[in-house]
Amino acid sequence: MTQSSQSEQRNQIRQRFLAVDSSNVMDALDMINRPDQALHADFRPYPGDGGKVAGFAYTIRGQMSPYEGTGDAKKMEACQGISSDEVSVWSGDGQGICYFGELIGLGMKERGSVGAIVDGGIRDVRWLGQHKFPVFARYRTPTQSIGRWRVTAHQIPVYMRGATSEFVIVNPGDFLLGDDDGLVVVPADCLDEVLAKAEELTQKEILIRAELEKGLSLADALAKYGHV
Repeated sequence: MTQSSQSEQRNQIRQRFLAVDSSNVMDALDMINRPDQALHADFRPYPGDGGKVAGFAYTIRGQMSPYEGTGDAKKMEACQGISSDEVSVWSGDGQGICYFGELIGLGMKERGSVGAIVDGGIRDVRWLGQHKFPVFARYRTPTQSIGRWRVTAHQIPVYMRGATSEFVIVNPGDFLLGDDDGLVVVPADCLDEVLAKAEELTQKEILIRAELEKGLSLADALAKYGHV
């Protein structure tokens, strides 16, 4: 497969994920016994109307570490490696620290990135919203990372806080989908199966809604279509 065709395939997968809800994706993961793939409820979109985030994981890891100087060379190196249809996934132990802001977001967007998911803090929320760059994070803060927190590695497996488990492991190339219901991580090894099942569930829900609007009772709908 050429690089161009691979890129087109990834974009098609992303567009299909954008057409389903995180709840249906999580139900599909339950169906194949992958029950602990949702991220913690503390993750929220910034700004609140920022829309869906969907893309392949590009992982970045950092830690609290006081240092001298005015920049983080490893952070800049990591940010320059992201590409089309990828979301940056930020992991680390920072408390009250911003990992991600407007300028990093703009730089990543220029490289084709489609959003960010931050297990920590962000800032420049209003500007990120104006740039229509979707970001989910655990909190917002005005406190910059320079001199306090630095990147230690990128494109490695990272731990992100989980909903039903303490952590969810995110590997480079996994898929993440975030919407009004929350965030879910789809491992690369079951991506096609989960997406197909989520699309089936979505179509079933569309049929049920249409029949309910025509007057079918909920009991009759559940008897006809089963649980969704």
